[in-house]
Amino acid sequence: MATQAKVSKTEDKDQQEAIEQIDEVQNEIDRLNEQASEEILKVEQKYNKLRQPHFQKRSELIAKIPNFWVTAFVNHPQVSALLNEDDEEVLQHLTKVEVQEFEDIKSGYKINFCFEDNNYFENKIISKEFHLNETGEPSSKSTVINWKPDKDLTKQPSPQKVSKKRGHGEQQESFFSWFLDHTDAGADELGEVIKDDIWPNPLQYYLASEIDEEPSDGEEDRDGIPEEEEEDLPEEEGDGEGEEEDDG
Repeated sequence: MATQAKVSKTEDKDQQEAIEQIDEVQNEIDRLNEQASEEILKVEQKYNKLRQPHFQKRSELIAKIPNFWVTAFVNHPQVSALLNEDDEEVLQHLTKVEVQEFEDIKSGYKINFCFEDNNYFENKIISKEFHLNETGEPSSKSTVINWKPDKDLTKQPSPQKVSKKRGHGEQQESFFSWFLDHTDAGADELGEVIKDDIWPNPLQYYLASEIDEEPSDGEEDRDGIPEEEEEDLPEEEGDGEGEEEDDG
């Protein structure tokens, strides 16, 4: 029994030493991870500056295409679900969208929506900003929208303005209500979708409907027969050919 107890104490001591050594190694791994994060951030900051002239050039080219941004939004499955008919009408006047990451990147970003004159509000630019303070606490703020009389879409919509995407009699909150929502800035799904999905390559969503509608090579029509071949087929003879009419 004494021998077993001695062996047990030796094993406990070996395990404790192993745990302490693992802790030391883990501290070294954590230190390297922290160093890597700092290096990655520096690279992101560098390339964020290098991307800006290209973003500017892209915006200038997009401005030549009517309804570019509203088309991209409507073609995006997540954003489209948030749009009612009035929203889509307002977004017809959206001329430019831009995402501005703060210089240090880690403290947040700002999304600008630029509009031409429209019948809904006076603003030329509507923005929403997302901030992360030194303690890691998220917050957001938005431009106050100066709605024209009786045009405020963030108020409860009338039954006549219910989106076709919803059921009969069911009312849908406006896309522009997003600018009033600051309840959970750290998990703002729409802001993240625009920044991380749409903004990097909006063209793919602008073209999405065209790609979906484009027929594939050899597309077959009725009964699996290509259209060209179907046009060349002789007309089928009537089932009753050769039958004499009954004169009664």
